[in-house]
Amino acid sequence: MNPAVRLFAVFAFAYFFSALLRAVTATLAPVFSSELGLGAGDLGLLGGAYFLGFAALQLPLGAALDRHGPRRVLTVLLSVAVVGCVGFALAQGLVALIASRMLIGMGVAACLMAPLTSYRHRFTPAMQLRANSWMLMTGSLGMLASTLPVQWLLPLLGWRGLFWLAAAALLAAVALIRLAVASDVPAAPPAESASNSGYGAIVRHPRFLRMAPMGFFNYGGMIAVQSLWAGPWLTQVSGWSAGQAAQGLFAINLSMLFAFMAWGALMPRLVKRGLDSERVMRWGLPLSLGLLGLNVALGPQAGAAHWAAWCVASTFVSLSQPAVGQAFPAAHAGRALSAFNLAIFSGVFCVQWGIGLGLDALVARGVALPRAYAVCFGVFGLCCTAAYAWFLLAGRGATDNRTAS
Repeated sequence: MNPAVRLFAVFAFAYFFSALLRAVTATLAPVFSSELGLGAGDLGLLGGAYFLGFAALQLPLGAALDRHGPRRVLTVLLSVAVVGCVGFALAQGLVALIASRMLIGMGVAACLMAPLTSYRHRFTPAMQLRANSWMLMTGSLGMLASTLPVQWLLPLLGWRGLFWLAAAALLAAVALIRLAVASDVPAAPPAESASNSGYGAIVRHPRFLRMAPMGFFNYGGMIAVQSLWAGPWLTQVSGWSAGQAAQGLFAINLSMLFAFMAWGALMPRLVKRGLDSERVMRWGLPLSLGLLGLNVALGPQAGAAHWAAWCVASTFVSLSQPAVGQAFPAAHAGRALSAFNLAIFSGVFCVQWGIGLGLDALVARGVALPRAYAVCFGVFGLCCTAAYAWFLLAGRGATDNRTAS
């Protein structure tokens, strides 16, 4: 097998299960509500706990990736995710579930950053964009597996059995990475690592500053809705059954899979024609903002097809992550990518929990549930619009579009 293909395949296997674990709460939300009596705020906190643990590890993760290399860091952290899955399978209450889900989030924190750091060292800029899109396609495949396949396995294994199965899969991923990925790219020289170990220069960089709010709201919000709130919208606003909602989530994630597959094929060609990531995002993101407003206005009539269209349109923002990584030297790639990932997944946690808190507060005041969803998603849409406006305004006269070597 071609070494580049082998490298991608092994990393993709681990990322598949990372994405499955990220999104599975959307499918299991009705089960958790009925068996454990969890309200909207509890579900938002449980779903967001993954992203809280994930985000908490991003800054130390970036420094570790640059210092120790992707292979070593990823295998250690995946072992933590195995412990989290076992803890979740054994948990008896909300606190234990939240703690275990945080461990899972911490353990899979490198499942995308480690590959992207490795690709930054090994691949050309155009191939980095392709590999990034196809890693996200693999993630969509994992999220796809978290819908109907999980719904089919649920009567056979129960939700606890599903997490035992996930623990075994992550152990297999650790073994594959150790066997198939021969060695890490050498870390930065000690003198360079010592003098550039912090994040100050990264977070002050014009490209990072311009894209961070969009990463927080637009990118983080897309993941928050796809991995949690699309399911409850379909059951509580559109009136679908749990089985119908699982089918709807399957369709949403299948659409995302094909969207990222298309990006992987298209972006190298666009780069050859002089169209960089920022220009493509500038043209494409207004479509996602318009579709979000349309879904809010439609309310109960907004079904899986409408949310699939919004999710696909939102994939324009996925180009921001490799664009940030390419703005820095390869020796700093781990820190740059992880710092931006922190912005994204902090946004996921805040949007997931924030929507849940908003729903509980509005319903407590007597607001009908469909109306409460419309208000919460409307506020979310305003935040996304403001982040996109900042991206446009801060980008005027920018001269940082060159890719760092």
